[in-house]
Amino acid sequence: MAPRLPRPRRFDVYAASAGLLGGLLLWGIGLGVRPADEPVVLFDGRWPLLVPLAVMAGCELLRRAAPRTGLLIGTAALIGDTLTQGSLVTVIMYTDVMYAAVLYGPPASARRIPWVTGLLTVAGTIVPFALWRVPEALLIGVAVGIVSFAPASTGLIVRNHRQAADAALLRAEQTALLAEMDRAQAVTAERSRMARELHDMVANHLSAIAIHSTAALSLDDPATTRQALGVIRENSVEGLAEMRRLIGLLRDTGGDTGPAAAPTLDGLGALADGARANGLDVTLEAAPGEGIPAPVELAAYRIVQESLTNALKHAAKGPVEVAVTRDGGLLRVRVTSPYGDRDAPRAPGSGAGLVGMRERAALLHGTFEAGPEPAAGTKVWTVRAALPLTEGDPA
Repeated sequence: MAPRLPRPRRFDVYAASAGLLGGLLLWGIGLGVRPADEPVVLFDGRWPLLVPLAVMAGCELLRRAAPRTGLLIGTAALIGDTLTQGSLVTVIMYTDVMYAAVLYGPPASARRIPWVTGLLTVAGTIVPFALWRVPEALLIGVAVGIVSFAPASTGLIVRNHRQAADAALLRAEQTALLAEMDRAQAVTAERSRMARELHDMVANHLSAIAIHSTAALSLDDPATTRQALGVIRENSVEGLAEMRRLIGLLRDTGGDTGPAAAPTLDGLGALADGARANGLDVTLEAAPGEGIPAPVELAAYRIVQESLTNALKHAAKGPVEVAVTRDGGLLRVRVTSPYGDRDAPRAPGSGAGLVGMRERAALLHGTFEAGPEPAAGTKVWTVRAALPLTEGDPA
């Protein structure tokens, strides 16, 4: 079975119908392109004009559905029209078929057809003039150029403009997609940072409140209860202050009021004092903070703070040792606490603290380790972090 041609588009049907009706109108009036006595006219009379006209109208139906097939058949119809007295409508429809073949055809045909029609135009100009040596012979090349090269070049220009517009639209869509991805990543990163700050700033105080309130409820001793309530009140006030500070940072709109200063290594002493007030036996060895970048200081402070919070919630009775030292281009943080059975009440934990400490070290291209290790026959939980003092250097 012969392959079926694609279904023509609605506009192509309208163009073919208009061309056929216009050609029939000129045919009915009796207008032709050439007189019957010209040598090129082999089929004179009115009726031979209708065959190329009908075939060319059929080619208009294929201008977008099968542009190359329409151009081949239309070229044969134009040659047949040349052997008759000719119809102006047939020639006009052929120019549209040529234009559509370049505009809607495959890329290879779109590049090749303008070159072929350009060579035919040059040949149609030079060869007749070389043979007949009369100026009128140049009109053949002009006619070939108007009928073939001009519509082919126009189709190529329009095609290039459409491709450029499509490429620009695609780039705009890709840029918008990348911008949306960057926005989503920025929102996720900011949410993670806010979660770490909220956890590190408040968890210590809430853990102390939970532990001391449990002790106050379980012990029937007025002095111990009063002491526990004092610790609870102190941690509640400090926790509220930290919350207000964080809320102030979130609500800051860039006005005259600047955000509160971030914690530094100089604040580790006060942090250790607060841990001692909550019942921990803390020993602190801290390096001076001169020359240490602010992000590294903040990360080290938060790691120590979270380690003390975990010791308050989970550690057994015994000394808690904190060491923050400089080692060449690294700031090393080491916190050890007893690990094992615990007589005091425990506070529930979700593991978010370890995740936050690991994220802080990773953001600075540092390393982080946490886990139990044997030491002198006792179980010790050790937190280690190595933070580069130079931005971008891996630990």
